[in-house]
Amino acid sequence: MRRFLFNGAMIGVVAGGWNILQATRHGPRDWRLVLTWIGWALSVAVAIGNVTKDAEEKKLTSGEGKRGKK
Repeated sequence: MRRFLFNGAMIGVVAGGWNILQATRHGPRDWRLVLTWIGWALSVAVAIGNVTKDAEEKKLTSGEGKRGKK
């Protein structure tokens, strides 16, 4: 769980989300804001994918994965 929360990609996504939230609260609401939220959501998906892929690779190299068990 710590690997997931303290990963650089996840920290970046949270910081970006905070900035977008502030822009939503104080800025104009137009089509650019919608595109910003869509871009942020895609960034979240990529960050989660990378974190889970890294965790899965570490499991396989440490022998905890399906291939490592005999």
